[in-house]
Amino acid sequence: MEKRKVYITDTNCITPLGLDVKSTMDQLIQGKSGIQSYENKTLNESFYVSKLDWNLINESFERLPSNGVFTPLEKLMILTLKPLVDSYGIQSAKTGLIISTTKGNIDVLQSGQEQGVLLSNLSKKIAHYFGFEQEAIVVSNACVSGILAVAVAKRMIQAGVYDNFYVLAGDLVSDFVVSGFNSFQALSDEPCKPYDETRKGVTLGEAGVAVYVTADATQLKKGSVAVIGDGAVNDANHISGPSRTGEGLYQSIESAFNEAQINKGELDYISAHGTATLYNDEMESIAFNRSGIHHTSLNSLKGYFGHTLGASGLLETVIAMASAQRGIVLGSKGFEKIGVTNEITVSAQHNEKKIRYFLKTASGFGGCNTAVLFETF
Repeated sequence: MEKRKVYITDTNCITPLGLDVKSTMDQLIQGKSGIQSYENKTLNESFYVSKLDWNLINESFERLPSNGVFTPLEKLMILTLKPLVDSYGIQSAKTGLIISTTKGNIDVLQSGQEQGVLLSNLSKKIAHYFGFEQEAIVVSNACVSGILAVAVAKRMIQAGVYDNFYVLAGDLVSDFVVSGFNSFQALSDEPCKPYDETRKGVTLGEAGVAVYVTADATQLKKGSVAVIGDGAVNDANHISGPSRTGEGLYQSIESAFNEAQINKGELDYISAHGTATLYNDEMESIAFNRSGIHHTSLNSLKGYFGHTLGASGLLETVIAMASAQRGIVLGSKGFEKIGVTNEITVSAQHNEKKIRYFLKTASGFGGCNTAVLFETF
């Protein structure tokens, strides 16, 4: 029996560069970055981060109907998802919600709200606010969470468990997150430079992202994409370090292509993970070479947004969709000279390109890897 085709038909995002996809994309086209230097009182030093305009977010949230107390992340998620729910509604009990985040409300621990940090509580508050009939599904699998959530939505729709999904992702830059990455000595002391020979590590960022996923082809419109193949393989290499052979990412890519049944030569663009750490970028170059897709144009968007953790995979998918609609591969900001040992084709500047098929990849702590293939319309 042939699997149902699954599509992403609509998107939204709130980023340091804009309050929706269009305004964010306009800033990206101009080469703008949300990364700035901030003073961190916990570390007693300054560091680079891509932060949201919280005055604007709080003002926007105050204009919404609400009957409860919400954390900053919950406000961000509600504001991000609301335009899509307003457009499509909650059609039945088979309309689902997937929430993707790595740290959730971890920042509330500073005020002693131990129960508030539970991801189950976060998901219940968001689902209740919008009136979903089913409990939300939480996908929290390190930095692959955002794109893995798309694969989960696709598979559950194809299995007939749900008809459509809202996928919602978000993470904030908290003292907990900053301290954690700093303990790994993974934070860069300058804006990150994915794949560059002078890269020094991660720049952190925050964002909210939402997409609408459905099997209803009547809802297709310009800019929609089909989710044609996916793979998620954990190589269990190390608690934080990526595989030196790229095994999990390689197998994830192969799985996506096997399902999609397209030739690798047809791939037009790779939206890669590109954290700008020494080992991640090197691992990706190995995996892309093993898969034979190293000649395909790729970029990392971390130089614009920083690493938005559980939101990154979904945010970068949304921007890839917008890029395909505009016929452009964005330059990988911060990249000047290749700094990995295996050949890859990094887009150093914006390039016009017709994009029919694109691949989104992500890798994270604990050896998790995900790859998803999309076809544009």
